[in-house]
Amino acid sequence: MSRDVPMTPAAPARPRPQWILALLALLLGTLSARGADRDAMTVKVLGGLAGVSQYVSFEAPFWTRRVPELTGGRIRGEISPFDRSGVRGQETLQLLRLGVVPFATALLGLSAADEPELNAIDLPVMSPDQATLRETVALYRPRIEALLRTRYNVELLAIYTYPAQVMFCQRPFTGLGDLSGRRIRVSSVAQAELVTGLGAIPILVPFAEVIGALRAGIVECAITGTLSGNTIGLHEVTTHVSPVAITWGISLFATNQAAWARIPPELQAKLRAGLAELQEQIWQAAARETEDGLICNAGGEACRGGRRGRMVVVEDSPADRALRAQLLRDTVLPSWIQRCGPDCAEAWNRYIAPVRGLRATAH
Repeated sequence: MSRDVPMTPAAPARPRPQWILALLALLLGTLSARGADRDAMTVKVLGGLAGVSQYVSFEAPFWTRRVPELTGGRIRGEISPFDRSGVRGQETLQLLRLGVVPFATALLGLSAADEPELNAIDLPVMSPDQATLRETVALYRPRIEALLRTRYNVELLAIYTYPAQVMFCQRPFTGLGDLSGRRIRVSSVAQAELVTGLGAIPILVPFAEVIGALRAGIVECAITGTLSGNTIGLHEVTTHVSPVAITWGISLFATNQAAWARIPPELQAKLRAGLAELQEQIWQAAARETEDGLICNAGGEACRGGRRGRMVVVEDSPADRALRAQLLRDTVLPSWIQRCGPDCAEAWNRYIAPVRGLRATAH
């Protein structure tokens, strides 16, 4: 089950010395001899959010079971979720750069506190469906790989996605154009910028407090995952839901280059191949969860992972598609460039603009 990526802070977070030494001690011996077999190595991995399917069903089994199979027992993985390891998600990239964390899943929305350019692949309303998101990620991946290598001494190994984050509302709506003036729960700076562009009022509400905020009238709508929203009961306090993704929630799996270099080339190749399979499994699961959430909220008999509701699934329309294109051009992209700078505009125009036909302008 998916849940939200927390709000990206306005200012970069930095590693905290008071616990870095403890974490170093925990991760000491990242690649260490195991038992009497000096060829067997133990790889310490910091995973994604605890309790969600990406971690429970995919990341953890991959490192604890699949990696030993792939490498003939020469590598064994030990993994723990970052949010239960004393690590703030905003600091993952810096910890990878320092080598304090050798292998880690970094949530893009949090890592963008240090590196706002990472937001390029998950800007609001840019990828309304997973096929478009896949294309966006493929276009910009070479840029992210180069950025991580040059600025952080980090090697990108995989890119994962959480299920779609969509709009739930207490009153009927036919698209984003109906939401002017409504109070809408958001979970990121970029979502807040989009909502403001709609003439609505963005309100930051933690995921665990969304139901209470709706019942208290603090918000009238909420952006969150289709299935995670069902899990907390949004189908009981809202009436309409859009199938169009506002954002997704991307995470990057990467390694410190020094830690990666200590793995023999033949084992690096096996890990890359295994991670490519894992990446595809997570993407397919995100698509299934997105669809299952919509089915469950609408009360469909095919509901598997949630509870049946009686919600109306709002049909996408040409008018709403045109509005999303306008919002991306006039609000979302300029706001991101303003936060990110002229280098981001140049990178966008090199990697994204030739395919999407939308150029960025630095002011």
